[in-house]
Amino acid sequence: MLTDSIGKRSEKVKNTVERGAVKKFAEAVGDLHPIYVCEETGRQSRYKQNIAPPTFPRVFDYGTIGALNLPEKGLIHGEEIYHYERPLKVGEDILCYSEVKDYYERNGKSGEMGFLLLKRYGEDLEGNLIFTEEQVVIITEAVRREMRV
Repeated sequence: MLTDSIGKRSEKVKNTVERGAVKKFAEAVGDLHPIYVCEETGRQSRYKQNIAPPTFPRVFDYGTIGALNLPEKGLIHGEEIYHYERPLKVGEDILCYSEVKDYYERNGKSGEMGFLLLKRYGEDLEGNLIFTEEQVVIITEAVRREMRV
């Protein structure tokens, strides 16, 4: 169904690790560690500034993969794995993009389900990799039927 999308990438999109967004995110996930929200703690840390929580890249814009037309509703969030080369620093700009790594189908209790594997990337403005995120999106039988129409 989506095998034609494997290997396709989005264009890079510039995102900023904004202080206010980091604070709101930390509040939302219930992790107000001072390294995220206290400027003095950030200055005294080994990073010399505040950093973002590990799952903060979830809020970034990764662009659109043209050939990938997923519905807005009905998808199941399967799994997410982050790998960091270094932390995200508050105030820095990040270039983000995503790529379709794989697609396969399996039969389950609720019918045939699709599994879409996406990989997201975050780089600094010089092109150095900061993080990757691997994500599994589960597409139920009902959603798959709607996508075929």
